[in-house]
Amino acid sequence: MGHVPTPEQITRHHDEGEVVHVGAHPTAYVVRIEEPDPTWPERYAEIEQQITTVLGERLLAIQHIGSTSVPGLPAKPIIDVDVAVADPADEAAYVPALESLGLVHWLTEPSWHQHRLLKLLGEPRVHVHVFGPDCPEIVRHRMFRDWLTDHPEDRERYAAAKRAALAQVDAPDADHGALGFGMRYNAVKEPVVREIYDRMFRAHGLL
Repeated sequence: MGHVPTPEQITRHHDEGEVVHVGAHPTAYVVRIEEPDPTWPERYAEIEQQITTVLGERLLAIQHIGSTSVPGLPAKPIIDVDVAVADPADEAAYVPALESLGLVHWLTEPSWHQHRLLKLLGEPRVHVHVFGPDCPEIVRHRMFRDWLTDHPEDRERYAAAKRAALAQVDAPDADHGALGFGMRYNAVKEPVVREIYDRMFRAHGLL
């Protein structure tokens, strides 16, 4: 593997406007928040085993991230999975294998760490985020998951922000097109998320 991400890389926030979505699928998904569900980690364990099997040595790392990975946190019923491969841009090396599991290559974000998003529709949904092995996003996601797990006050603060954001995002927004609903939800809760990240980074000596 190459270099370890620097503090500057780990602490940098990417705004929605910076990220170019390539080939994004239209989606009619309506954001909803559910109370913590013990089946979420079980579903992650299943998909981890399936991805590990189909990718074999091509899989460099895999982790459960996002709100469904934090015990006691209300969440959208979406199992978010970070996957690291040697080169996310080399789609032929891993996309067909993931598609064999029913995952759909949903969008590509070359300007954001060569991120590829694949989705498995159903209940709960599964979102697989593919990055390179030294991607700072993988570090950020792990740190945020572990911080919320270990800090009940910030976990409650984040849960409250989710509910407040959902209350404000109650209709599709034509200005954002197919991505609008989720983007608006994320934008409303972003100030609280940034505040928690800032506290977390300072606690780890990264700021």
